Amino acid sequence: MSTPQELPENLLTLETAERSWNGVHVEIAEFTCAGRVVHRMRRESETRLGVILEEVGRGRCEPRLAADKPCPVDYRPRHMHFAPAGLELWGYTEEARFVKDVNLSFDLGALAERLEIDGAVEVAPKLRFTDDRIWTLARLLSDAVQDPDPSTQLYGDSLTAALAVRLFSEAKARPKSVAGLSTLQLRDAISFLDARMPTRVDLATLAELAGLSQSHYTRAFKASTGLAPYQWQLQARIERAKVLLLETRLSLDDVAEATGFADAVHFGRTFRKLVGATPAAWRTDRLE
Repeated sequence: MSTPQELPENLLTLETAERSWNGVHVEIAEFTCAGRVVHRMRRESETRLGVILEEVGRGRCEPRLAADKPCPVDYRPRHMHFAPAGLELWGYTEEARFVKDVNLSFDLGALAERLEIDGAVEVAPKLRFTDDRIWTLARLLSDAVQDPDPSTQLYGDSLTAALAVRLFSEAKARPKSVAGLSTLQLRDAISFLDARMPTRVDLATLAELAGLSQSHYTRAFKASTGLAPYQWQLQARIERAKVLLLETRLSLDDVAEATGFADAVHFGRTFRKLVGATPAAWRTDRLE
């Protein structure tokens, strides 16, 4: 995380980290404070969503339309705010000691093209509203911002797509059933992912290859394979790791590097989660 140099009064520390996926820029912020804090929110020229993930202390955070005017909406746990481009917003807290939030700004043109939400974009501001689905997606995104694993690209693409569709076209009727990819589309997707393993692949590239929107592609891919694209990519990397464990004498560090994991610890944790045993134990059991 980075720490800005200039902080508002009574804001003791502020650490941020950011990343972009799928036409959505995601910034997480963790700050500690002592006393009343008022600050003007960033990215005023963009359509944006702010989500409170953690609040510690007696005071509560609130979004304000003016620095000196309290929020007109009563406090709710897991609250968030939505602001269209050009709307000035302020953040305020009286006695909070620690706060973690995630702020998302949207490229509406890109989202309309990629996710088929054109004509459904909401423009009215919302203060302190709640939506458990959006809150959960935002929390998962905040966890993924600094994750270097290659599968995180497709994972973040899927999360931002789901969040944007929920936020901007919630009222749209959802199809009761989703057709899978054609045989050719599925073969092209698998070949493309295999050829680029273990490097990052983004959802936009896969969707363009099939000639579909990203939201449609994600549903169709899962209908065809039973897995989201990022899950398929991660599973395929684990399957390749199994081959290396059985057919080579590579160390766990070397297998981790060859399959795109940050290190043997990350590789071991993921392998055990998906396979049910550590790489070393799985290898020993099959080579004895």
